[in-house]
Amino acid sequence: MIIVDKINDTTFKVTIKGKPITTHVVTVSSSYYEKLTTGQIPVVTLIEKSFEFLLQRESNTSILSRFDLPVIGHYFPEYESTIKKCLTS
Repeated sequence: MIIVDKINDTTFKVTIKGKPITTHVVTVSSSYYEKLTTGQIPVVTLIEKSFEFLLQRESNTSILSRFDLPVIGHYFPEYESTIKKCLTS
């Protein structure tokens, strides 16, 4: 289970209820949010789907504890195209 709590407009606390439970702090700029969603999807949904993407590729304990959302694309080049498809389907 993925729980996203808004800290402010660009920062979110994400709790992954796995074994073990992990907590992550993620930032996303408004320009990057617009790039991925064209403003059509709530930012919380973008964060949730991004963590689902990560969890399909690595364990919750391997996910960085603090990062900017674009960092995912540095590790997984297919991230942006995959997340855009996921959000429009």
